Amino acid sequence: MPQADFAYAPANDTSGCALAVSIFADRAHLRDEIRDDAAAAGLKVRECGEVAALLEGGPRPLGEVVLLDCPAVDASTLAALARLDMRAARSGAQLVISTTVEALDDVFACCDQSDPQILVDPSRAERVIALGRVLAKVPNLRLRELPEDDRLTLLRLTEQVGQIAQRLERLGGAQPAVFGDGLIQGDAAFRFESPAPAYNGPPEDGAGERLVRTARPALPDPRLVRRIIRQRQLRARFFDGELFADPAWDMLLDLTAARVEHTRVSVTSLCIASGVPPTTALRWIGQMSEAGLLQRVEDETDRRRVFITLSDHAAEAMARYFAELGRSAAQLV
Repeated sequence: MPQADFAYAPANDTSGCALAVSIFADRAHLRDEIRDDAAAAGLKVRECGEVAALLEGGPRPLGEVVLLDCPAVDASTLAALARLDMRAARSGAQLVISTTVEALDDVFACCDQSDPQILVDPSRAERVIALGRVLAKVPNLRLRELPEDDRLTLLRLTEQVGQIAQRLERLGGAQPAVFGDGLIQGDAAFRFESPAPAYNGPPEDGAGERLVRTARPALPDPRLVRRIIRQRQLRARFFDGELFADPAWDMLLDLTAARVEHTRVSVTSLCIASGVPPTTALRWIGQMSEAGLLQRVEDETDRRRVFITLSDHAAEAMARYFAELGRSAAQLV
């Protein structure tokens, strides 16, 4: 793939100094490629070396942007990654990590502080787009002229991120809709209130009006949820899968079934369940976590492992959704 020909005005911070980037990658050709793209974006390359350099000597300053390629992990790589995650979180550096599906669970588990962008088997264009997202956060950064292909690429990214935000906003920012089971979709991704208390006659012995709270329904039979998932996946045999892509709902279904089955879901497994590329799925997981729908859960026996689960609010919302469907749910399948 030819190098993306981006022409940026110098990427300066608020004091007018050029933003610095630190690059760590063991593959020499990829390291050079990333360095060229960073330089083309107007960044000053402060350091460019192998991942092991993160563990050599004492701490040294990182760039405001840190680009790391981590296709495979071992004990030393995990130590370097954990150290980098902590340092990036403390310094406020923007961290972009590229990895593979095989190493995704380990990389995701190590990065619980800096909120990095994680790219899975990215193309060069996807790495440039991730760099563009970092630069978009820089105040007063001016972008000169872009070739048509590059402009279209950035527009597609903007559209994709906008679609994620709009879908989650519809969950949390729509006009309140009150259902018979007391679920209110309003100011948060999911907000729960009891139905309006019924009138029970005049107060007895001076007591105030009694409040009646609807009991939380149970989550659905996981066999039903799995049938729904299989039916949704079946469509891809006859139509383009992207035509029906709905990663948020597919992940909610998968996590609902797993919660009832008392099984834990890794980030890799959840990416597969989403039905979209892993990098896109990770963006959804990040957005849904911020919206309070998903949460990270560390493995009590192995701190290097992390699982994804429904938040209590999301679990209650799914339970009320299936309760609203009632017995007709199986017939709908």
